[in-house]
Formats: sequence, structure tokens, C-alpha cells
Amino acid sequence: MTAEVTPAAAPPPNTVTLTIDGKSVTVPKGTNVLEAARSLGMDISAFCYHPGLPVVAQCRQCLVAVEKNPKLQPACQQVCGDGMVVHTEDKQSTLARKQMLEFTLVNHPIDCPICDKAGECTLQKLYFEHDNADSRVDTEKVQKDKVVDLGPTIVLDQERCILCSRCIRTCDEVAGQHQLEFAHRGDHEVLTTAPGEQLDNPYTLNTVDVCPVGALTAKDFRFTMRAWELEATPSVCTGCATGCNIEIHHKHGRAWRLVPRHNPDVNKYWMCDEGRLTYHPLREKRLAAAIVDGLPAGWDRAMRAAADRIKAAAPNLAVVLSALATNEDNFALAKLAKAWNLTRVSIAALPPVPGRADGRLRVADVNPNAAGAKAIAEALGLTVAPIGDLAGAKVVVVLGETLPVEASRVRELDVIALSTHEREHVADAKVALPIAAWAELAGTITNDKGHVQRMHAAFAPPGQAIAGWEAVARLAQATGTKLAWTHAREVFKDMTAAVPAWSSLSWAREVRPLALRFAGSRG
Repeated sequence: MTAEVTPAAAPPPNTVTLTIDGKSVTVPKGTNVLEAARSLGMDISAFCYHPGLPVVAQCRQCLVAVEKNPKLQPACQQVCGDGMVVHTEDKQSTLARKQMLEFTLVNHPIDCPICDKAGECTLQKLYFEHDNADSRVDTEKVQKDKVVDLGPTIVLDQERCILCSRCIRTCDEVAGQHQLEFAHRGDHEVLTTAPGEQLDNPYTLNTVDVCPVGALTAKDFRFTMRAWELEATPSVCTGCATGCNIEIHHKHGRAWRLVPRHNPDVNKYWMCDEGRLTYHPLREKRLAAAIVDGLPAGWDRAMRAAADRIKAAAPNLAVVLSALATNEDNFALAKLAKAWNLTRVSIAALPPVPGRADGRLRVADVNPNAAGAKAIAEALGLTVAPIGDLAGAKVVVVLGETLPVEASRVRELDVIALSTHEREHVADAKVALPIAAWAELAGTITNDKGHVQRMHAAFAPPGQAIAGWEAVARLAQATGTKLAWTHAREVFKDMTAAVPAWSSLSWAREVRPLALRFAGSRG
């Protein structure tokens, strides 16, 4: 007699299917109703919810009706279930959200004309979209402190705070430091620093990003530019080897701030304060015109002067790539070094900062593209020599303004510098060629994890400056070598063909700056 074998139960599916406002949607298990609705293009109003932070459901602005549930449920906290039926536009839900919005506005100062968050404020946005009614408050509002200094980077206006706790959770989760908390109760409850603390962790400015109103403002950006006047261009932070994805917010050829851009594989929703301030050097001591022997010169004269020195140097020529420049600029110069029959190059890099690494986003390597420069040199068969090993060299072609060699040794060399700034060794260079900075060009950089990431030009470089690869192409032509590139994507195509690890990469489409007034709220 054969025993009957009972088949093993099928593993539970990893998705659930529910209906929201008559539309069916399938989402991964554990997804909340708010995110499921967003996947259908439905934007349920919310203040305290942020996809990168723990759910607390304390603003009650996202209430929705779930069939067979007697009470309205916060969509951010309600986990989707199989067969669930949700209503977000029914009379009960819309009335509740409108009432919660009115309650939030009861003691809020209507100071939008002077508020830094105006134009990208979630409260302002939701009022016009879901309420737009006159205030019924005819009594004096609760007064709270203004211009509260929380630390070196942040100023708080307690009157504007709607007590969503996003900033508290950001400090706890992103920085790992509990530096903010609520004090008092009822309508006198305020945001403040924790006892014995100030807001001084390396990630403080993320609290400004997540603040849905204008309560937390950055000292660096406060009262400088209206948000709706800015344009946003996606790029990558060059502050260290992490390569946080960012947006450059700019106007009239000038960057006004950097904010993080979501990338789940690199920086999620965050970036450090130090990286946010890397836009300041973009307008400091820029090299806007070619220089020959310390005097301004046109590109033609500079090319002739550089070519004469390079040809005269012959075997005593050295090339230095840069761990701070893009892959395309490095590839172009490395390709030219090969054409000059060089077998080795050096890579200029900033020294590591061991105390900077925190196991989060900050790392010791403060060079944005050390991995890319090394990969390019090795793929082209060039030996990477120590930067101090310039013995015997008479002429050195240097990419960037970083050359960690003693000043006395630099003065002994004929330096031909392709630089964004007029500083360091560029001041002593025989020929200095102006090139575009990271925010002014299209290209890629490679972070410490090997991710090759795209950068876009936010605005034009100053004066006569051009892209680094283009300056290299002109230098090649002046020395009798042809590098036939007319666009960065052509350099990228040749580069990815030469570097095996990058062979599957493709050039991302060009992105035009987007006016923030058309981009919706960052809150």
C-alpha cells in the first residue's frame, strides 16, 4: 500500500492586489496605501510622511476610507491587503482632510511673501489644491519665537512649525544623533534642541529639505533667492567619492544651492552638509581666459605656446590626470598621452581625510573620481606612477588645479595646466588653459562603489572656458595628433569601448534645466 503524499503548500505571493477609487493596483507586500495611490498617480495629501523616514502618522492629513473599517485610516500607516477597497475622494475622507488642513492653519502665520519656502511649501500647495477657503479664525494666534538659532547651519521660526517631526526623525535616522525634540504641550508645543545639544551633526541641512513648511531655513540660502525663480539641473556631488545624486538650483549662470536627488543605490534621499556647500568655489578665482607666461592670451596663441613646449620636451614629457575631473576629460588626456608615446601617467588627488568617514554617506576619500581615472589609465595600458615621481620631466601637462608637488619643484617645470581655477600650481604655469567646472559640463564620474553616474551642464562656463576634453582635442591638433570629438557623448562612446567594465553603459539623454515652479514641492 502506497502512502499518499500531500503536496507542499505554495509559498505566499509577494504582492497584494487592492482597489483604490475604482482602480485596481498590485503592489509588493508591506506597501502602504499612500504609496500604492501614488503609483496610480493619486497624490493623497500628507505632511509627516516621508518615504525615507519611519512612519508616525501624526499629522492625520492623509485620512482615507477603507471598506469594512468603521473609522478613517491614515494612508501612510495603513498597509495594503489583498482585496482591500479604499476610497480617497469620498465625501467623508475629503471633509476630514480639509478639516485637518484648516486645523493645521489655525495658528500658522500667513507670511508667505517673506517665507523662504514660498513656492515649494507643502502647506501652501495643499491649501490651494484642497481648501482655498477664507480663514474662520477671528482670535489672536498663538505667538512663538522667531529666528531661533539651532546651530551653525539652521535657523528656526517656531511659529511656522506644524509639528510633523520629520526633522527629528531625520536627525535620528540619517545622522544617528538625537538633537531635536518637541517641548511643552497643546498649542504651545514647539520644536527645539534636545537638552545639552545643538543641531550640528554633518547632515543638518537635510532637515530643511524634509521640512514641509518654512520653519527650518538654511543660513547659507536664507533670504538669497526665491525658489520659484530657480531652475533645477540633475548632477552628482563632487565633494567625495560617495557621489551623491543632487540637483543644482541655479539662476543667471550661478548656483544658489545643492539639494539631494533620490537614488536608492547611492544616497537614497540625503547628502551631507559639506557636499551641499561645494557650489561656492564655482565662482571663486575662476580661470576665464588662457594665460601664457603669466599674461592673458587667446586660445590660438596658447595652443602654439603649449605645442612648442611639448615638442621640445620630447622624452622629458609627463602627463597628470585628475581624480577630481570627469571620466571624459581624463580619457581624452590619457588618449593623448598614448598618442605622444607615453607609457605612464600620474593621477593628482587630494589626500584622504580618515576622520571624515562615518559609515553613512561621508567617506575618507574626498576625490569624486579616483576610481574612474585609475580605471581609464589601466584600460589604456598606462602605468600609474606616483604623483611625486616627475624626475627627469621638463614639461608636465596637468588636468586640474591639484598638483601635490612642492612649490619649488613646480617652478622648475614647464607646467601646462588645464584648469577651472587660477590657484595652486596654475599661478606658476607657463600655459594655463581655462576649462569648464563640474556644474558647467556634460560628463560622468565614477564613485567608490564603481557606479558611473551622469552629470549635466547647469549653465555655461565663464569667459573662454570650454570642456576639458575639448581643450585636450585642441591641444592634440596643435601637436599634430587628431582626436575627432565634437560632443562629450562621442568621448563617452570611445571611452566605454576602451574600458571593458563600462562596455554596457549608454549615454543618458540631455536634460534641460527645469524651473522649480513647474517641478512641484520638494517637501
